[in-house]
Amino acid sequence: MSDSTSVGSGSRGVSRRGFIAGTGSLLGVAALGGRAPAWAQAVAAPAPIADGARVSALVIGTGYGGSVAALRLAEAGVDVHMIEMGMAWDTPGSDGKIFCNTLSPDHRSYWLRTRTKAPLNYFLGFPIDRDISRYTGILDAEEFGGITVYQGRGVGGGSLVNGGMAVTPKRENFGAVLPTVNPDEMYDVYYPRANAGLGVGTVDPAWFDSTDCYQYARVGRKHAQRSGFPFVFVPDVYDWDYMKQEAAGTATKSALAGEILYGNNHGKKSLQKTYLARARATGRVTISALHQVTSVAPASGGRYTVVIDQLDTGGNTTATKTVTADRVFFAAGSVGTSKLLVKLKATGALPNLNGEVGKGWGDNGNVMCGRANHLWDPTGALQSSIPCAGIDNWAAGGAFAEVAPLPTGIETFASFYLSITKNPNRAEFSWNPATGRVELNWQTAWKQPSIDMAKTIFDKINSKEGTIYRTDLFGIYKIWGDHLTYHPLGGAVLGKATDNYGRLAGYPGLYVIDGALIPGNTSVNPFVTITALAERNIEKIIATDL
Repeated sequence: MSDSTSVGSGSRGVSRRGFIAGTGSLLGVAALGGRAPAWAQAVAAPAPIADGARVSALVIGTGYGGSVAALRLAEAGVDVHMIEMGMAWDTPGSDGKIFCNTLSPDHRSYWLRTRTKAPLNYFLGFPIDRDISRYTGILDAEEFGGITVYQGRGVGGGSLVNGGMAVTPKRENFGAVLPTVNPDEMYDVYYPRANAGLGVGTVDPAWFDSTDCYQYARVGRKHAQRSGFPFVFVPDVYDWDYMKQEAAGTATKSALAGEILYGNNHGKKSLQKTYLARARATGRVTISALHQVTSVAPASGGRYTVVIDQLDTGGNTTATKTVTADRVFFAAGSVGTSKLLVKLKATGALPNLNGEVGKGWGDNGNVMCGRANHLWDPTGALQSSIPCAGIDNWAAGGAFAEVAPLPTGIETFASFYLSITKNPNRAEFSWNPATGRVELNWQTAWKQPSIDMAKTIFDKINSKEGTIYRTDLFGIYKIWGDHLTYHPLGGAVLGKATDNYGRLAGYPGLYVIDGALIPGNTSVNPFVTITALAERNIEKIIATDL
């Protein structure tokens, strides 16, 4: 079969070239899907924001924090305009699908790159990235000096490209995640509100035990338990009934077709289907896609002047617009929000931002690895791309390991993991006037604590099972994926760069409401905590500031 063979068919007749390409594109993607809902396809998009417009609330970004803010503001009677630098992702391509398949990345896959940069880009020591056309694709692999940060680009933000693992941190770990926030209100009110709004559910354990598509996770469970580690089911935002229909052959395959890294065409409940759908249904929320905010500065009457570039699908600026906003919510993601605030402070647009802006950035302790299993432990040719379980050694070893899929369509006998670790290192964003760019001072060597913590799990499993680490997945003879993160956090930390509800120090009417508020680590996949914190903060802001 050709490289474009779809996974999930159970076929074993895949060429070596196709297998290498498919494996490298898919492996380790579990932490990183989204399909435009029916309403997005049926309703014509409104005109984008006009030059000279005046808006009550401008939200920069359409990810988790921005979507929560938009919905709750609209419900409170406030008109909201959302600015999204990525595309709307509501129009099918020439293949009839909105998102391209992970096995065959095309121009839709990456944000303004001419070559793919898969999180795992080697197999058997061979590089497997491929050339693509430059386009405003869905996944941004943003490169800094010591790390590549993967981010979603499009309406729905990171919800388009993550694995949907919707994890609430253990309560005993919360004090280290957000030390200035009352845990009682989070666990009694805002985490439940976030989980309900996101449509969180958990795999049916009986179905998990019987379905072919989670054989890989059952192998992960067996190995974890044999070494004495707790194995836990993890909630997710996939439609589990839909996945059962995929497995039964009664619905178009999505998770069982390996769709995840570059979007999911069917079963995943991205923000397009949850918070953003509800926000748009109020009639008070408008979204301008392919628009990027370049400046925010004080205007008369306590308002703010916002400069916005309109982009085409080649990333070129086609128009520059200046609008006025009564309030501005920074929700461009940890990296986007931090970069913008650091630039605005350094260039004099917002000089009174305090010295904490840009600080406290972390990678959520992300590190990846693979293990080579024995022939009596096959992990399955058919694998769901949606992870649903993990190994918890946080208390003893500082690591939580997501049991990740390798949905290539053939048997690999490989187990793969994304670990979240208690890495203490924090980086800082700073403005480089010589280049006119914001830089990050992360060092790859700072990943060593994450590797050591992950080893507390996998060294023990390898010893017990008589197995070894894979050394061909991140380069030649390289065991650890220590060059990336899927979970950027921090850069405008709550209670430091902002007050305890995200108000930016020195500028009434400016707010941070995304992952930039969280100081570098959540102990688990972070988007439920980002959502819950946004629910908490916007409730207070609406009650006291509007």
